[in-house]
Amino acid sequence: MTRREKLIKRFLSIPKDFTWEELVSLLSVFGFEEVSTGKTGGYRRRFLNDAGVIITLHKPHPQNILKRYQIEQIIEILQGEELL
Repeated sequence: MTRREKLIKRFLSIPKDFTWEELVSLLSVFGFEEVSTGKTGGYRRRFLNDAGVIITLHKPHPQNILKRYQIEQIIEILQGEELL
């Protein structure tokens, strides 16, 4: 099993310790890139892929761990776009 496959499997298990960096790596696997939202973007982050699919969420702080609902929302978006 490749590192990519392990990351996807881990993500789909909805772990309680999935980090922001892991999410950025995971989304890059599906062709998403973080889009700059300007000076006032704050903790809101937007990811865009070549098909025009946008994923918007808040970067967790002060911890770097994603909330369960964020993981579930991303899974729903990726499944809706038939990327998973």
